[in-house]
Amino acid sequence: MSSDALIMTADLKQKSVTFFTLFSTTGTLICCALPIIFVSLGMGATVVAMTSTFPFLVTLTHYKIWVFAFSGLMLLVSGWLMFRSSRSCPADQELAKACNTAHKWNKRIYWSSLVIWGIGFTASYLLLPIRIWLDA
Repeated sequence: MSSDALIMTADLKQKSVTFFTLFSTTGTLICCALPIIFVSLGMGATVVAMTSTFPFLVTLTHYKIWVFAFSGLMLLVSGWLMFRSSRSCPADQELAKACNTAHKWNKRIYWSSLVIWGIGFTASYLLLPIRIWLDA
């Protein structure tokens, strides 16, 4: 297998990990953050409609520690794959341009995933203690 083929295979693996990370962090937002935010805004009926339409959300909520741990691990792996020092692009101009474009989009998706995970973590674990602390 040539050097360019190995680099393209590595870029494809990195891209698939990045998209899987986006999927898993979006799952944390849907399972845990959105219901809390909707109820806080007085839209409890929306949460009831969501959980009756998608009953797996209740199951995800029961295992939210594992959901957050898994998606956080995926963020760590994706970040390591993206920002490691051994990452390189091929010497060919067209392949290098495609590699750099893919890397730019991977970074955008990664940072979006990180923001989504942060919103979900804040809504699931930090908002209630902060509210209790402010009320005291």
